[in-house]
Amino acid sequence: MTTALWSIGLVILGTIIGSSGPILFKKGSEQFTMDPRKLIRNPMILLTNWRVILGCALFVTAAFIFIPALKGGELSVLFPFISMQYIWVSLLSVYFLKEKMNFLKWLGLFIIIASVTLIGINGT
Repeated sequence: MTTALWSIGLVILGTIIGSSGPILFKKGSEQFTMDPRKLIRNPMILLTNWRVILGCALFVTAAFIFIPALKGGELSVLFPFISMQYIWVSLLSVYFLKEKMNFLKWLGLFIIIASVTLIGINGT
C-alpha cells in the first residue's frame, strides 16, 4: 500500500495545529499554581486557565485529524511525520516565547527534516 499525499498533508496539518498546544501550555503555566492555600481559596484556578484549556483542545484536534489520515496510508510512513511537531514547536518557541536556538538545536531540526523527507519519499 502506498501512502496518499492527502494523508501526509493531513498529518502535517495535525502537527502544525498540535504544536500550538505546548506553546499555550508554557504561556498558561505562568498563571498556574499548585500552592494549596491558593487552591483552597479558589479551586477553579485550575479549570479557568484558558491557555491550558485551548492547548488541550488543540492536542485533541490534532489527534482527530490524524485518525482519518491513517486511512490513506501506512502507519510506518505517517507516524514519523508526527516528529515534525518538534520543528514547529522549536520555531514557534523562538517567535512567541523569545527562546534562543543554538547550533545543536538547528542541527537536530535539520536531521528531523531530512529523516522525514526520506521516509516520505520512500513511502509515497
